Amino acid sequence: MAPATLPDLYLPVIRSLLETDLYKFTMLQAILHAYPMNTAEYCFVCRSTPAFPLAELAEAVNAQLDHLCSLRFAPDELDYLAERRYIKPDFIQFLRIFQLHRPFIQARAEGDALAIVAKGPQIHVMLFEIYVLAIVNELYFRRLTHDSQEQTLETGRIRLKEKIALLRGELEDPANQRRHPFEFFDFGLRRRYSGPWHEEVVGTLKDALPACFRGTSNVYLARKFDLVPIGTMAHEYLQTFQTVGIQLRHFQKAALEAWVQEYRGDLGTALTDVVGMDAFLADFDLYFAKLFDGLRHDSGDPVLWGEKALAHYARLRIDAHTKRLTFSDGLNAPTALALYRHFGDRVQLGFGIGTNLSNDLGHTPLNIVMKLVQCNEQPVAKLSDSPGKTLCDDITFLNYLSQVFKHPL
Repeated sequence: MAPATLPDLYLPVIRSLLETDLYKFTMLQAILHAYPMNTAEYCFVCRSTPAFPLAELAEAVNAQLDHLCSLRFAPDELDYLAERRYIKPDFIQFLRIFQLHRPFIQARAEGDALAIVAKGPQIHVMLFEIYVLAIVNELYFRRLTHDSQEQTLETGRIRLKEKIALLRGELEDPANQRRHPFEFFDFGLRRRYSGPWHEEVVGTLKDALPACFRGTSNVYLARKFDLVPIGTMAHEYLQTFQTVGIQLRHFQKAALEAWVQEYRGDLGTALTDVVGMDAFLADFDLYFAKLFDGLRHDSGDPVLWGEKALAHYARLRIDAHTKRLTFSDGLNAPTALALYRHFGDRVQLGFGIGTNLSNDLGHTPLNIVMKLVQCNEQPVAKLSDSPGKTLCDDITFLNYLSQVFKHPL
């Protein structure tokens, strides 16, 4: 295996502060306007067993963080963001002077593990997440495939062509067509093989499947390829409302209401799995069901989730054909197509495919996250509908949240 001090580990990974997921900007704007004094802590976690200890990347990660914290938004990048009607002028002015601050993030080796913690004002640390995940992934695969990079990329290109052929074949068959079109997006930034490969994948999909490839969460690539940037909210947004003085039982309603007030009809896809789908639907009453365009699935059985969503709309006497269900949990082309065949005649659909697009090159991807663990010096938690996705460092708070929302651990 190549040594950890390979020179290419120190070539910059992040090229622009636009190189993050859209929802980091939309959540940042909402938090800036509602709770600018929040403090927060985000921690990096590797859920899988890497091919070599990630601790060996600590020095290179710190060098990449030094570079990251030297970046600023360029005027033309801010002009691009300002073209989004949901991005407000005062937020653009905030970004004009924004810079990630190195003292707010630390990376070090802890045994064989890599520990990365971002801690400080939430509006100054919440953007670290996607950059850190992209950095760790790219450094890991730069080292892992140093001596086989061309072979690895060729494998990726072959697999990408197979995906395109599968999608074309399925969608051109009249037997597989449904009332609503099949539309998918790239959600692969956080776990991609590399920046250049991610760019190649998105460019290839745009050219090969223009009718059904509808955008990317990566704002940098959306701008480069004139695609729609995709995203609304993530778990951290709703979890923040567990710590801002609202009765815990009502934190989801408060988060959704704040989103409605911030975006006034734009970005209307709500995330459902912070405390489980059943607890979400209990809060997602007729008011919210009419105001939000649809829902996003990110854990649990997707068919069961979709059936619950459609039954909920039916109980509220809302025409499901006017709503959209977006699936984004570990999808690949076959699973997305299967869900399309199941639901495509009943509701609008979208499919956010991540790792299977941006890191399917013959090597096992890392399963890494960087999650909000505390806000305002209080713990936050997610009660996932998928085993292994529940995340909280404070078992007392986790048990309390479970009791409040009647969600088994």
